[in-house]
Amino acid sequence: MTDIKRIAELDRSSVLHPFTQLKDFATGKLGDPTIISGGKGVRIEDAQGRSYIDGFAGLYCVNIGYGRTEVAEAIARQAYKLAYYHTYAGHTTEELAVLSDRLVRMTPGKPSKVFFGLSGSDANETQAKLVWYYNNLRGQPKKKKIISRERGYHGCSVISGSMTGMSFYHDYVDLPVPGILHTGAPHHYWGAEPGETEESFSRRRAAELEQLIVQEGPETIGAFIAEPVLGTGGITPPPVGYWGEIQAVLRRYDVLLIADEVICGFGRTGADFGSTLYGIEPDLVTVAKGLTSGYVPLSGAIVGERVYGVMEEAADRVGAFSHGYTYSGHPIAAAAANAVLDIVEKERLSDRARIVGAHFHKRLNERFAQLEIVGEVRAVGLLGAVEFVADRHTKRRFDPELKVGARISKAARDLGLIVRAMPHGEILGFAPPLVVSEAEVDEIVDLAYEATKQVIDELTRESSID
Repeated sequence: MTDIKRIAELDRSSVLHPFTQLKDFATGKLGDPTIISGGKGVRIEDAQGRSYIDGFAGLYCVNIGYGRTEVAEAIARQAYKLAYYHTYAGHTTEELAVLSDRLVRMTPGKPSKVFFGLSGSDANETQAKLVWYYNNLRGQPKKKKIISRERGYHGCSVISGSMTGMSFYHDYVDLPVPGILHTGAPHHYWGAEPGETEESFSRRRAAELEQLIVQEGPETIGAFIAEPVLGTGGITPPPVGYWGEIQAVLRRYDVLLIADEVICGFGRTGADFGSTLYGIEPDLVTVAKGLTSGYVPLSGAIVGERVYGVMEEAADRVGAFSHGYTYSGHPIAAAAANAVLDIVEKERLSDRARIVGAHFHKRLNERFAQLEIVGEVRAVGLLGAVEFVADRHTKRRFDPELKVGARISKAARDLGLIVRAMPHGEILGFAPPLVVSEAEVDEIVDLAYEATKQVIDELTRESSID
């Protein structure tokens, strides 16, 4: 049996936790760490024996659900056979070659090769280097700037953190670095002018992007990076016509398109990729999370023919491609990814996300759309969000000090449901495993609604006291 007190003390004294208020954690104000001890399907269990529905699939990643022995067995087989070898200088393994071919065949656009890393952050670092390398090789050394979007999320390393369009990722760590620019978020609810349709809003966002490119000089703009659906920035599907308008601008100025599919890839949106759903034709594609369903770390920078052709043609002139990590293409990770993709294909999880996702969206609307503090309910596939406002008619925001989203998230957790309070607003985010059933969706939505009603009652009491 787990010695809960000892593990909590070891953790508090030695682990530097991401996205945690360090002093509150160190002094015990946040309570003891939650020791997760097991999981099955859409549920996890802590060391005290309490069960939770994981309505966020870890961090959008455990698409096939917890406890899939098929993946554990694939990992074990590869570990017994060959636990590690590198991929430098043309070395490979069977699982890696099979996985790479599989990704090239299934990825939208015109993919050619896959470079492997361990996280979405490092994959987007690789994408930036590829943009710079590509333009140097073709004699355009000034064409290096990368445009991202406000509220876009692309990681939190140096370049990927700079591309992330949320200020708290930049504060106190000297980001963003020069050469990374940001354009407007594709969120019609907050960004539209009075009476502006989604189509008109999309055209305006594209015109703003074009204006930025022209202002900076098209000869200096190397790439545009974006998630098909904004993830951490609020789980926001694009407005009607957005991607067609954006791609037309990029083609006009010879700007590469990097599709960050870390969240959207492998079925999350109800299609194999978000790019497939929205008709995006990327030059570079970033994948991670659902690639292994989070069972082991693995990411990929998928390189399109347009970029790879230039790289290969220049090889005699410039020598070896000088980029790589010790664990690029790790054989255990490749074996896990193949096992996960087998499940995704066999169980048709993209179709399942679309079908169960329609039920999920319906239930969210039934429960939340008429609440006075709900400004917007939005969903695509098995991604969803509810955004709370103080006045739905005027879109007046809550005082941030009230921390409405965080309070609802905590109330849900107390009820046995893990959902996420999203940044840049009072937003409750959902991203359950793709194996979730309609009955489990009902349970998730009902618990979230109960938590919301609890917080509404608290806000009412606080208001009457004031």
